[in-house]
Amino acid sequence: MNTMKKILNNILLLGSSSLLLVFSSCNKDLLDEKPLDFLSPDNAYLTEAGALQGVTAIHDRVRSAYYSFGEFGVMNWATHGSDLGYNGETPAAGGVYLNSYEDMTPIWRNVVDTWNVGFEVIQWANVLIDKVGKADASDFTNGEQGKNVYIAEARFFRAFMYRNLASTYGDIPVLTEPIQTAKADFVRDPLKKVYEQMVEDFKFAAENLPKPKAEAAPGRITQGPAWHFLAETYLELKEPEKAVQAASKVINDYNYNLMTKRFGGRLGNDVFGAGDAFFDLFGYGNHNLPENTEAMWVIQVEPFIKGGGQIASAYIFGPRYFDIGLAPDGKKAILGELYNGTHTGYSDTLGRPTANGRGTNLVYYYLWKDNWNNDLRNAEHNLKRNFYYDNPQSAYHKKKIDFSQYKPARTDPRADTLKIIFPIHTKFTDPLNYFLQPNRSGGGITHKDWYALRFAETLLLRAEAYLATGKKDLAAADVNKVRQRSNAKPVTVDKIDIDYILDERARELYGEEWRLITLRRTGKLIERVLKYNDNPLCPGAFIKPHNFRWPIPLADIDLNIDAEFPQNPGYDQ
Repeated sequence: MNTMKKILNNILLLGSSSLLLVFSSCNKDLLDEKPLDFLSPDNAYLTEAGALQGVTAIHDRVRSAYYSFGEFGVMNWATHGSDLGYNGETPAAGGVYLNSYEDMTPIWRNVVDTWNVGFEVIQWANVLIDKVGKADASDFTNGEQGKNVYIAEARFFRAFMYRNLASTYGDIPVLTEPIQTAKADFVRDPLKKVYEQMVEDFKFAAENLPKPKAEAAPGRITQGPAWHFLAETYLELKEPEKAVQAASKVINDYNYNLMTKRFGGRLGNDVFGAGDAFFDLFGYGNHNLPENTEAMWVIQVEPFIKGGGQIASAYIFGPRYFDIGLAPDGKKAILGELYNGTHTGYSDTLGRPTANGRGTNLVYYYLWKDNWNNDLRNAEHNLKRNFYYDNPQSAYHKKKIDFSQYKPARTDPRADTLKIIFPIHTKFTDPLNYFLQPNRSGGGITHKDWYALRFAETLLLRAEAYLATGKKDLAAADVNKVRQRSNAKPVTVDKIDIDYILDERARELYGEEWRLITLRRTGKLIERVLKYNDNPLCPGAFIKPHNFRWPIPLADIDLNIDAEFPQNPGYDQ
């Protein structure tokens, strides 16, 4: 898909990296040139092959942003700046991760890049919608219906990007047509208008996309995700009854189900000594299997093919165990794998995590206190807490690493628990499938697919909607469907509230959901970050009430000279 993206970038006018699009206008004849024997914005999407290229380019752009640190990447905003995590390697403020909201300025890279990629994909989608809409239906399989499949997928992505932008920045321009010329008079439309446009787009997508299992290729969008995000949008609009109806379409009308039995390539290959259906969900090659009834939208990462890509950012989750140094008896603590006659210091079961995504105590301890021994999501094979010395020359070989055994004490105890050893969710690991850099057990690069959405999240979303309608019994029932799969004790109706649902989302969806979007939607961002973000150098992430939204990038305000484009409150200084 990278190759296809490069082709499209070279031949299509797909938009700028910011709202202000500047095109050369010095030669009117050149601008009026009619393409006859080359691809251009005027003819590239007029056939089904061209439309497929356009959709593929959008998928590829979303994939690259999904795993980024500076755009809207879930491998960052799923935890950082929330109640769930911070950078354990360098927990201080002033880095590329959101450790401190004091870094949240209108020129901060993450503020700018997240804004830019959102409007870039929206422009790409608008070009595709416009051109395919004007194409001759006879050039598409199934005529108008075939055209609408591509338009629906583009509208899904347009709404999906507005989901991220609206939650992050608040009032933003609603753009439903391609930007063709330089424009400096954008206005900030109210959030209600943004969400109403998202409702229209997700509805169109739900009505025109293929049903699950009927998509043209793995990873393509189907009706299920459209209904799910429509339900979420209704919650943003404070219309929980409609949210229940939309989520119920996913739950009742398709064949999605939670996986409750072992499946896929991990059967008989339990690297950590045990496994279960939840563990199997994240096994290499398992995401797209026909028997996987829980996968709703899977980001595709195919090794060994051109354009297949890789995930270089899943490594942020997990400790830098390989930096431990010496065992208590002065011998090297971790020998690791033998490669070219030399021990690497890395384990092929753990790979090379970097501690950039360390969970809070909520993630590793508080969530499990009432179900420590029975909730399978807290079992050692899913949430690995024990690490062992690996050096036959040491008296501590194969013994559990315990920093209290060091006499005298180690010199940097804070780093030992923030960076060197802390629990790791094995959903992020890919044991024995690290195909690159064998001298570093993969170098932090993985090649397995990743869930953008799975069925458990829809159940928890409907629980949230039921709670908002006052039907706590039905909310508890949906939560308990998720808990039952992991052998967790059922929640009673009197215990169910929005905080319980947020806790359950953390147990089930840690590292998968956009946590910041969830916390904003539920109005819990400030409260829970202050309560649970226990970064010792940036307690509560130094969050302030105005940090509920991010600032608008300063460059976009300065360039919008023909209309007022006010900054979000609290970021004017």
